[in-house]
Amino acid sequence: MFKKLFGFLFGGEKKSSASGAAGSLRDLEAFVDYVVKALVDAPAEVVIDTVENDEGTTIRIRCRKEDIGKIVGKRGKTIMAIRSLVSGAAGRQRKRVSVDVMD
Repeated sequence: MFKKLFGFLFGGEKKSSASGAAGSLRDLEAFVDYVVKALVDAPAEVVIDTVENDEGTTIRIRCRKEDIGKIVGKRGKTIMAIRSLVSGAAGRQRKRVSVDVMD
């Protein structure tokens, strides 16, 4: 699944059969889900949803308030890294995708 976006796979997952823009968006959501759940203390409470608007697509992360700091990181470096990877992968598909942490 992530091999198409980043050139390698996470967690031994196989490439999905979905293709096209919808498939790549699902792949980006799955990437964000994988990374965020690895960072937080309560991965079962993480919810990832996607909203499309005029400017592109936004992947929204919802989690426990105690876990927001783990996702954001010191001086925002962790969330900036996630955003950079998602933006780069989306750019390869000529899409505009942003990532927001909701409180």
